[in-house]
Amino acid sequence: MKKFFVFFIIAAIFGVLAWQVYEKSTADTGRGRGNRRIAKVAVEIAPVRNGSIRDVRLFTGSLYPASEIVVAPKIAGRMEKIFVHIGDRVENGQLVATIEDDEYRQQVIQAQAELEVARANLQEQRNPLENAKKEYERIAALYEKKIVSESAFDKALSELKTQEAKLSVSAALVSEKEAALETAKVRLSYTQIHLVTDNGNGYRVVGERFVDEGAMLAANTPIVTVLDIGKLIGVIHVIERDYPKIRPGMKATIMTDAYPDRIFTGEVIRIAPLLKEKSREARVEIAVLNKERMLNPGMFIRAEIQFDEHKNATLVPTSALVKRNGTQGIFLVDSAAEKARFILVDVGIINGKYAEVLRPAVNGSVVVLGQHLLEDGGSILLPQAAPADEDRTKKRSIQEKKG
Repeated sequence: MKKFFVFFIIAAIFGVLAWQVYEKSTADTGRGRGNRRIAKVAVEIAPVRNGSIRDVRLFTGSLYPASEIVVAPKIAGRMEKIFVHIGDRVENGQLVATIEDDEYRQQVIQAQAELEVARANLQEQRNPLENAKKEYERIAALYEKKIVSESAFDKALSELKTQEAKLSVSAALVSEKEAALETAKVRLSYTQIHLVTDNGNGYRVVGERFVDEGAMLAANTPIVTVLDIGKLIGVIHVIERDYPKIRPGMKATIMTDAYPDRIFTGEVIRIAPLLKEKSREARVEIAVLNKERMLNPGMFIRAEIQFDEHKNATLVPTSALVKRNGTQGIFLVDSAAEKARFILVDVGIINGKYAEVLRPAVNGSVVVLGQHLLEDGGSILLPQAAPADEDRTKKRSIQEKKG
């Protein structure tokens, strides 16, 4: 009986101890949960502002001349003289080069002689025709009076037609020789190679020179290239996302590495009607005036094109945009309650710094740093509250030390 009583006392003591441990652990857990519920997230905030925002895209590309002409002879021959070199300015109709013309001059002389022979033959053929015509008129008069036979009349008519045909052949031969003479003169003129005349008033220079004097050339062998650099064409390529936004007449800001401190202006003039299948990009051409002739074909460029601009728009920093469960929104700050409320927003133009909020209407401040730790309605520690908390902590520490 005594042993049983001792065992009972020991079991009761262990039970009391276990109950105390359980109560302490439960209390600690409750306090931990309570701390988590009331924990504040330190954040940075920025004000919602109203202002203008632009939809601007930056593209890269290259410059090309407004036109590029390859000057080449239309005939074969030895290059006699070239009057231009690379970098030389040239004008419409300017003589660029000459080809030895001895052979072609001789062809003109020969064609002229053949024409004279054909003209003499034509003149010689006129006399038989006149004689045949007179004889026909005489026989016809006699035939009407029944003095000559019908066979004599037919013979005179046949002779007249024969002489008329011979005269026509001689006249045609003269025309042929005249054409041959003109052809020979044209070929002779081809020995003088002039720059083609166009309707532009550009600044044209020699870009490349391919041959030297004395070289034997075949027809259509390139001699020089002539570039119009008074106006250049900037070529960029636009992806499918931006293709519907770009239109002829849009202004472009052109920048180059050659002149990092200079800004050039351009205007979209042509847009390709298709996107290349491999790159999914479309060619866009921008006209760039080059009055100072600082720009050159082949330069790498960066082109900024403004697609749109919204004035008096509601703007938030782009860092304020967050996604929750696949939706985009912002954390709007309730400064009085020190909480942040998640709001779904429709976003318009986004540039590198700001984003336009289309809907709903918002004002106040938004969280721009620390929102990844937040949930809707979460408590926040505002930046201006931090120094006050530190001061209170320091004062409490000093008082404890004095006490």
